[in-house]
Amino acid sequence: MAAAVGSRTCAPAGAAERPPGAATVPLLEARGVTRRYGNVAALSGVDLQVMPGEVVGVVGDNGAGKSTLVKILCGAVQPSSGELLVNGEPVTFRSPKDSRQRGIEVVYQDLALATELSVADNIFLGREHRNGLLRVLDRARMAREAEEALKSLAIEIHSVKARTGLLSGGQRQAVAVARAVLWGSNVLLLDEPTAALAVMESEKIGQLVSEVAKRQVGVVLVSHNMPQVHALCDRIVVLLRGRVVADLRRDETDVQDIVMWITGAALSRN
Repeated sequence: MAAAVGSRTCAPAGAAERPPGAATVPLLEARGVTRRYGNVAALSGVDLQVMPGEVVGVVGDNGAGKSTLVKILCGAVQPSSGELLVNGEPVTFRSPKDSRQRGIEVVYQDLALATELSVADNIFLGREHRNGLLRVLDRARMAREAEEALKSLAIEIHSVKARTGLLSGGQRQAVAVARAVLWGSNVLLLDEPTAALAVMESEKIGQLVSEVAKRQVGVVLVSHNMPQVHALCDRIVVLLRGRVVADLRRDETDVQDIVMWITGAALSRN
C-alpha cells in the first residue's frame, strides 16, 4: 500500500523505462488549471500529464472536479487560469472543435450517438465523405472505412449498416470509442465509459482501452469503477475538492489505497 506524504506525486508510469530517443513530451498537459464559478472553485491549480500510450485514471468522489477537468481538456469549458499544452505547445481551446483539430476526442457517458442512424453514419457524423458537384454521400467508402476501424480495434458488430439503436450498450459504447479513435490522433478522453454497462461489457470496453493505448494514443479514463481503473491505468490521479491530492503508479498502490485517497483518509497517515 502506498505511503501518504500529503499530496503525493509520482513520475508518469514507464517514464524511467523509455528507451533513448523515445518521446518525453506529454501529448496533453494541464498546468495549474483553475476553474471558478463565482466564489466556488471547481478546480484549483490542477496539473495533469498524458504521455504517448499511457492510460491515466482520474478519480474522485462526486463533486471532486472530474467532469469539469474533462470539459476543460476538450474545450467545452475554459479555465479561469492556468494553461493547456499539446505536444509541448501552449494552446487555447475555445470550443470542442478546437481540441478535435488537435487530435483530442472525448466520449461521454451519454455517448452522443444518433440511435436511428447506422453504425457507419454515426462514425462519420459531421465528417461525412461526399462525392461530385452535388456532394452526394459516399456511403460505400464510409462503410468500408468504418469496417476497417472496427476491425482494427477488435470490435465485433455484425454490420456497420445496422441501426445503432439496436445494438447493446457495450456495442454502442464501442462505436463511440471507435469514432473517437478514428478522428483523434493524440488523446482519448473517456468520461465514465462503463457506468451503465454489465460486467462482461465493461470488460470488453477495458480491452478496447488497452488496444487504443497500444497505438500510442494517450487515454484519460474518468471512472468510479476502482478495480477497473487499477487494472487498466498506468497512473491514477486523485481529485479531492478540486485539487490533485495524489498521483499514483499502478504498481505502487492498490484499490484500497486509492479509495483512501478519494475519501481523504490517506491525508492523515503522515
